[in-house]
This record gives sequence, C-alpha cells and structure tokens, in this order.
Amino acid sequence: MPSLKAWAEHLGGLPFPLLSDYWPHGAIGKAYGVFNDERGMDARSVFLVDAQGIIRHSHAYAPGTIPESSDLLARLKAL
Repeated sequence: MPSLKAWAEHLGGLPFPLLSDYWPHGAIGKAYGVFNDERGMDARSVFLVDAQGIIRHSHAYAPGTIPESSDLLARLKAL
C-alpha cells in the first residue's frame, strides 16, 4: 500500500482507489484471470473499473514491463 500511495501522490493525487493484490494472496488475480500458479504471483496487470463495477480497460504486461502512467491517465480521461 505505501508504494500505491506514493505513486498516486507522484501523479498529483487520484480521486479513486488503487488496488494491490496483497492479501489474501492472489485472490484478485485469480478472480481476474491473471494469477500465474507456477510463479505464485499475478501478471503485472491494469484494470480500469468504472463506478458501476464494469471493466472498461484491461491489459496484462510482459514480465519486467512497467505501465506508463501517461498512457493510463489518458485511458482514464477517455472514459
């Protein structure tokens, strides 16, 4: 959670919550189909969910790839 808070602050603050799949371990990744059982961790993924709980954008990134904040913010603005 501290890294999510720092990232949100770096972006100038966000009017919505960020989620990390910390505990229970892998529960969110399994529900969203991005948990890798062999590695015991989620694929680095982004899901943009609207206020009604509808997934409006999703993307799973290759290992070692970090999502670009500017791309994610542009996708949010488009919603």
